Amino acid sequence: MVDIPKILQDEFHLSTIHTKNILQLLHEKATVPFMARYRKDMTGNMDEVVLREFCDRFSYLVHLEERKVTVLKTIQELNKLTPELKSRIENCLSNVELEDLYLPYKPKRRTRATAARKKGLQALADEIKSLLDPAIDLGLLAKKYVSFERSVFDEKEALVGASDILAEEVSERSEHRDFIRKYFFENGKFQSRPRVGFADKKTKFEMYYNYESKVSSIPSHNLLAILRGENEGVLAMQLVVDRDPILHYLTRCEVHVGPGPVSDYFKAMLEDCYERLMRVSLTADVRVECKEAADDVAIKTFEKNLKQLLLSAPAGQRPVLGIDPGFVSGCKVVALDGTGKFLEYNTIFPNPPQNDIAGAAKIVAQMCLKYKIELMAIGNGTASRETESFVNTVLDSLGGKIETLPIKVIVNESGASIYSASPAAAQEFPDKDVTVRGAISIARRLQDPLAELVKIDPKSIGVGQYQHDVDQKKLKIKLEEVVESCVNFVGVELNLASGELLSYVCGINSRVAREIVNFRNEFGALASRKDLLKIPNFGQKSFEQAAGFLRIRDAADPLDNTAIHPESYPVVERMCHDLDVSQDGIIKHPELLNRLRISDYVDDKTGILAVQDIISELKKPSRDPREKFKYASFHEDVREIKDLKPGMKLEGTVTNVANFGAFVDIGVHQDGLVHISQIADKYVKDPSDFLKVGDVVKVTVLDFDVELKRISLSMKKNPAALK
Repeated sequence: MVDIPKILQDEFHLSTIHTKNILQLLHEKATVPFMARYRKDMTGNMDEVVLREFCDRFSYLVHLEERKVTVLKTIQELNKLTPELKSRIENCLSNVELEDLYLPYKPKRRTRATAARKKGLQALADEIKSLLDPAIDLGLLAKKYVSFERSVFDEKEALVGASDILAEEVSERSEHRDFIRKYFFENGKFQSRPRVGFADKKTKFEMYYNYESKVSSIPSHNLLAILRGENEGVLAMQLVVDRDPILHYLTRCEVHVGPGPVSDYFKAMLEDCYERLMRVSLTADVRVECKEAADDVAIKTFEKNLKQLLLSAPAGQRPVLGIDPGFVSGCKVVALDGTGKFLEYNTIFPNPPQNDIAGAAKIVAQMCLKYKIELMAIGNGTASRETESFVNTVLDSLGGKIETLPIKVIVNESGASIYSASPAAAQEFPDKDVTVRGAISIARRLQDPLAELVKIDPKSIGVGQYQHDVDQKKLKIKLEEVVESCVNFVGVELNLASGELLSYVCGINSRVAREIVNFRNEFGALASRKDLLKIPNFGQKSFEQAAGFLRIRDAADPLDNTAIHPESYPVVERMCHDLDVSQDGIIKHPELLNRLRISDYVDDKTGILAVQDIISELKKPSRDPREKFKYASFHEDVREIKDLKPGMKLEGTVTNVANFGAFVDIGVHQDGLVHISQIADKYVKDPSDFLKVGDVVKVTVLDFDVELKRISLSMKKNPAALK
């Protein structure tokens, strides 16, 4: 079998020791964020993205080796395992190659070839393969295989059966499948056309009614869109390729006699082999491989968008009023303190049909004054803009009555309704209506997007393209990795975090997270990181993985509120001793750290990279790595698509970035698309190089379609469409 460590070492350009260390850490169940943050010296400072790629490749190779064992055993039991075949199987590095090698020995359903073999025609096929005389009479050769008992009634039927056997044998040769598969990729084209009855219909797939692209370069989003159209019965897609070079290749490989009846027989057999046995199956292989590649691109885009959304700038621990807008059922208004604790809720009816603006304004104003509200979070769903207009009148009335007017922010409420109806929300607020829970979620999302969004399935947040079309199992794994990465990158306040947030901390699963919450509820806030070891099922391994990512504000040991791992506290003590200062002193006067010589603190347990991280953290302890809070201001007179006008200049927030452009919320309940060609006044290869989810941008309206709910926007200074 292959040497997995050597393969990984070569593919990731690692030293032998770093490869060995990473594999050892994985064996010890170390998590990727933990390795990336606290084992840099062991991994060669490999970043988290590459570490995850390493883990994926390692897992792939391990499963490949396990599959090889099964394949070898099966072929061995058939007494068909030659030394050459065994070597090829043991040394192959891809599942596709392995399955090609295994194909001739796989148990088969009834085929034309198996039926021919049952009639005793394998010997005829073998005779024909060994022929050297191109002019031999095949009918005469086949005559001795005619048998009424075996249902071979004439020479022609015998030759057809032998051809079926030969065609199957040729179709199962791994080298031929590999050649044709590569030929399809390099020379094939995907074409899509409307199915019968759709050619004259206006659908969202119109641009694919007469579409063609090379297999090797079809954009992932186009392929996924065509496949969706195919699944919905609107489009038909086919792979088109010139078959002549393929038949020429097969002839060159399989025909070993000169012109004559025998070579004609072989050529006819090869044409049947390609058309009946290889073209369809290999087309399916190529489609699957292209789909997997397109899935990977879509998932990576989803990962990137989700990461940017989760790491959106928090407004911070400030009192906030959350408003879930509505018409007939009214608006739910909740007040939360700076920690996200629920204080009060009311239902107001400032919008049609009630239009009780005065009564609603009085309630909101009283809540703002009572709780010293600093932020007002308005959901961006139904009645959002009407509610925003009402809030403006409230803010005007508060002028002079409050020291600083609350900041009004429109908050993307995607997924809030999912959370409000979830068991987690019901457990936290069992006596509250789902709309009240939704308002609480909207408010908390403004305070700390990460802490609130982890409670929602990432697919419900609305930052993925074609998320229902890609491999769901892989998508789930990758999105969970993103959430885990973001949570541990930011760190978690141990005494304030929800069970959902805690469950994403390295070393903590949902069961242990519940134990932590139960412990807090029973015994109060944890005073130190060491208190974690008092919690049931929280052992030393969990402590090693989790402790560095958990923060305890106002802890007796100030290091408990930093990203410094408890295993490194002795190093900090030595630094304090050498500087003759307390831990509080070193944090208050970080300039003292410049006196230290890093090499003095490097030993067998603590490497140079770890010491550098410790010093960096002491200089900026508990610094939130997320960006500064910012928000967009929507145009007061633009509330619906019909209010738009070409050339209108608006401000909006980027809600999604795809490889063909970016979607921007401009406050009309339908995001507009800034196509990749309209992002900048220069060539844009990748929209994510210019934009990320959460960015506040200036856009110009190019065009819009009220019926299809499509809005075209531009970020160029002088959009070409308006010239």
